[in-house]
Amino acid sequence: MNEMPRDHRPAKCIRVLLAEDQGMMRGALALLLGMEADIEVVAQLGAGSGIVDAVLTHRPDVALLDIELPGMSGLDAAVELRDQAPDCRVLILTTFGRPGYLRRAMEAGAAGFLVKDGPVEELAAAIRRVLAGETVVDPALAAAALSAGPSPLTARECEVLQASVDGATVADIAARLHLSESTVRNYLSSAIGKTGTRNRAEAVREARQQGWL
Repeated sequence: MNEMPRDHRPAKCIRVLLAEDQGMMRGALALLLGMEADIEVVAQLGAGSGIVDAVLTHRPDVALLDIELPGMSGLDAAVELRDQAPDCRVLILTTFGRPGYLRRAMEAGAAGFLVKDGPVEELAAAIRRVLAGETVVDPALAAAALSAGPSPLTARECEVLQASVDGATVADIAARLHLSESTVRNYLSSAIGKTGTRNRAEAVREARQQGWL
């Protein structure tokens, strides 16, 4: 750890925005990253819905985003940042090293993807590398993603599965997505078949396990 008093920091620090819903984890990461001589955490958020506004306000060089955030996922935020703040590099940091998450992160324009079980020095190095224009991906997860292949689910099948997560009825899902009930049943049936499961609850569980949702 390259610890240095704040008044001896370089004139140009790497500005980092940190979005993590667990307060203790967020505080620990901010503290540890703040001990790096060339990194400054300029904003911390516990929900995904404020990420884009915070990036536009604080203008960080790197946005460090968890995937599973209330309000908006880190992956969805990455898509918006790609359009609204293209100069901000996005580094996804997650507890769940799921191949589907990695593919979705890269499709969303993320510059890196790391799981949380690594040392903070590795995270700090990744922040520096993505700012330098590199793409940083956990090697084991990259290999798993290549072997797993792409998601078999269409965007609409994912949307219908996601809408059924809270136990919503077919009628509820149809109303929410402005679809007919028969269309919703068809999408659910297709998703169940593609995931090799017996019902929609199992399909949701499998899709989440693979990182497709």
